[in-house]
Amino acid sequence: MTTMKFLKGLILSVNKVKIGKKVPEFSLASTGNKTVKLSDLKGKNIVIYFYPKDATPGCTIEGQNFRDNIRKFSSRNTIVLGVSRDKMISHDKFKKNQK
Repeated sequence: MTTMKFLKGLILSVNKVKIGKKVPEFSLASTGNKTVKLSDLKGKNIVIYFYPKDATPGCTIEGQNFRDNIRKFSSRNTIVLGVSRDKMISHDKFKKNQK
């Protein structure tokens, strides 16, 4: 799945989201050649943050802040998903450089 196709699908899903109602099922490509499905995250809190481009100063700081606080999120049964329109190879490289 291309990132743009995913983003279009996510936007369509988000447009259907109503407070107090279930979010429609979605899946998205993830780093490490994985796929994340909403149904696999049942019972967890989810933070989805959007950023314009990998490896830019502001986006790097934002991603590092999530990374540095991931234990706090995990202790609250929360996962963090970052989304941009970059290609997956760019995401993998960015993630590797930020460990």
